[in-house]
Amino acid sequence: MGKTDYLKAYGPDVAAQVQELLDAGKLGAVLKSRHPEMHDIRTDSALYDYTLELKNQYLRKAGPLSKVIYDDKISLSHHALGLHSFVSRRQGRKTKAKNEIRISSVLRRVPEAMLRSVVVHELAHLREKDHNKAFYRLCCHMEPDYHQHEFDLRLYLILVDSGGSLL
Repeated sequence: MGKTDYLKAYGPDVAAQVQELLDAGKLGAVLKSRHPEMHDIRTDSALYDYTLELKNQYLRKAGPLSKVIYDDKISLSHHALGLHSFVSRRQGRKTKAKNEIRISSVLRRVPEAMLRSVVVHELAHLREKDHNKAFYRLCCHMEPDYHQHEFDLRLYLILVDSGGSLL
């Protein structure tokens, strides 16, 4: 995967600007100036509480969350940082449904805004299954700076793939 593959949807001009920052060794400083603090949500339990708080604030009528965890198996090579799954299980005559959210373990040590953008994205799937206008409107309702934080997360992933860090 090329270093700027995370920016395919943004066009060659943006990718070139990011590559210039990367080549000059300034990408980390730019991100650090925007996001000086890392979050402290390190455990699955803390992640569940964080996610549930957002869900209760914005999506009270959505189905319950049965599980929210950090997952080491989520592959960044497929551009996935989180997964939402709706699992139906039949037990006798009853069907039980579970909403599960799995967040890439890479996000244990990022600024809170970047974690929040992925959590908001996965929560939005509780109401909107497809990535359509309604989906992104919901993301922006839950996090007004959603698009900027999602872009910054892409920049962070480029930095990490290049051997850099924000620490």
